[in-house]
Amino acid sequence: MSSWVTVVTGGSRGIGAAICRRLGAEGHGVVIGYMRDADAAEKVAEDVREAGGRAVTVRGDTSVEADVERLFEVAEGELGPVTGLVNNAGVTGPLGSLADAATADLRRVVDVNLLGVLLCSRRAAQLMAPRGAGAVVNVSSAAATLGSPGDYVHYAATKAAVDALTVGLAKELGPSGIRVNAVAPGMIDTEMHAAMGDPGRAHRAAAGIPLRRPGRAEEIAGAVAWLLSEEAGYATGAVLRVAGGR
Repeated sequence: MSSWVTVVTGGSRGIGAAICRRLGAEGHGVVIGYMRDADAAEKVAEDVREAGGRAVTVRGDTSVEADVERLFEVAEGELGPVTGLVNNAGVTGPLGSLADAATADLRRVVDVNLLGVLLCSRRAAQLMAPRGAGAVVNVSSAAATLGSPGDYVHYAATKAAVDALTVGLAKELGPSGIRVNAVAPGMIDTEMHAAMGDPGRAHRAAAGIPLRRPGRAEEIAGAVAWLLSEEAGYATGAVLRVAGGR
């Protein structure tokens, strides 16, 4: 597309921030959705602008319908028609067994990781389908097939649902010219592990990864950027695993 405008949820840190920076460098107008840290989101926006892209930040909760409506309204009002969506926002809750998980944590994981993706995808479809073009990339996880026993099986379950959504929505929206794909990261070295209470987790896991190291956020961003690009114009309904061989 000649003028990309891409919404990235959870764009203020980690994988989301890397995606925003990569897309900005490739000429996208980037809408950086974030939940709490306005300063971090604005720093990512500055990086996008320095790379030659346009950027706007929008605060909101993707599991809240009104916030999703506003996210896309600001995107279209400030940068133009939305051509791309990256559903990156996600939460894990504390590490541990399902038996010990709090109901509030389970509900939040489902609300953000599944309902939020559904709400954002629905709004993108409503906008893109009449225009006959667009691309959606969902950030899934290798946990969807590994199950993550003892860590967060509830998180893994939501990511498996995202994979199913990717396949079904690709078939539903394909006739309208909209592609839907997913990237499934493995163990990526981001601040998410510290937020879960285990900052050294990614590097400790390296011995069980065939490539013997955790991934970098920039490696996920590259996969997302390719799936959004015209080079991937015949790819839809795919779940691209970027997990070091796991």
